[in-house]
Amino acid sequence: MSQNNFPKLHNATWPGIVGKGPDSEPPIPLDTMLEMTANAEVDGVKFDGVDIGLFDPSIDLDDKDGPKKLAEKVTSYGLKIGSLVAPIWGGPAMGSKEDRAHFVDQVRKSCIYAKELRHLGIRPSGVVRIDSASSPEAWSKDPVNNTKLIVQTFQEACDVAADYGEKLAAEGEICWGAMHSWKRMLETLEAVDRPNIGFQADMSHTFLYLLGYNAPEDRILPVDFKWEDRATLEEGLKKLTAALRPWTIDFHVAQNDGTVHGTGSHDKTGRHCLATDPNGKLDVVHDAGYWLRDESGKLTKAFNHICWDGCMFPNEVMLQQKTWNDILAVMIKVREAHGWA
Repeated sequence: MSQNNFPKLHNATWPGIVGKGPDSEPPIPLDTMLEMTANAEVDGVKFDGVDIGLFDPSIDLDDKDGPKKLAEKVTSYGLKIGSLVAPIWGGPAMGSKEDRAHFVDQVRKSCIYAKELRHLGIRPSGVVRIDSASSPEAWSKDPVNNTKLIVQTFQEACDVAADYGEKLAAEGEICWGAMHSWKRMLETLEAVDRPNIGFQADMSHTFLYLLGYNAPEDRILPVDFKWEDRATLEEGLKKLTAALRPWTIDFHVAQNDGTVHGTGSHDKTGRHCLATDPNGKLDVVHDAGYWLRDESGKLTKAFNHICWDGCMFPNEVMLQQKTWNDILAVMIKVREAHGWA
C-alpha cells in the first residue's frame, strides 16, 4: 500500500441534488450523502472530506450561523470540507445588469461562507466553483459581446473573491457558454486575467472537449476516431491537458463513456459513469496523470485534494454503499499513482 497521504480524497455531495427534482428523481439529503461518504472504506482507507454545493435545500447562504452548523455536521462524520459550488444560476453572466449583479452577489455570499469555514478549521483547501450560467446556444447569438459580458462578470466576481482570500475555478463543462470548448475556455480565462481565476478539470465533462460537442470546430480527436485507437486518444488527452493544466486549480476524478447525458433541469453534458463501468472510455488511474503531472512527468501538486463527481447517477445506484466503496478504491489508486507524502 502506498504511503501517499496527498492529495486528500474527497467525495462530492451535490450529486444528491443536481439533476434531481420534480421532473426527475427526489433529491438525496445532505446527511445521507455524508453518511455514505463516511461509511466508505477500502483496506482501512476512508474518504478525507467532501466538496459541497452551496444551494437549496442543503444550504442557506443567508443563514449567518450556517457555516458553523455545517462545520459541526461534517465534523461529526469525521470529514473535512474542500471546494464549494457557488449557486450563480439566477441569471446568466452575459445577461442584464441585474443578472450580472445577482451573479456577483452570489459569489460574494459564497466566499463569505467559504472564508468562515476556513476560520472554523474545517476547510483546509479548496476553491469556489463558478460557470457562466449561460447556454452555448444563447451565447452563439452574439459570441463577441456575450464573451465580453461574461469576462466582465467573472472579473468582478474575482475581485470580490479576492477580498475574502478565495480563488474561483471555472468548470470545464460543455453546457456553459464561452466555456463549452477547450479553446473558448482558454480565451475566457485569459481575458479575465485575474490571479485568482483558474480551471476546474473534470475527467468526464472535460473529456467531451476532445469530441467537439457544442463546438465541432474545436474538436481534437479526428472525426473518424475509433475508441479502440488508444494511442490517438492519448495524444488527444496530451494536447488537451497541455493547454488547460497550467490553469487547473481543482480536479474531479470521473469516468465517461463518450456520450452526453442530462436529467432533471440539467443540460446534457459529459456523462458521469460508475468507476467500474465496462463502457468507460478512460483508463481513470492512468489518465488522471495527464492532469496531475506535467509534460515531463513531474507532479504539479497544484491542489491538495481531488474529488469524485458522480452527477446524475440514479438514486438506486447512489444509495448503495458498494457504489462509494468502488469509487473510493479508484481514488486510492489515483493517489498511489500520482500522489505524495
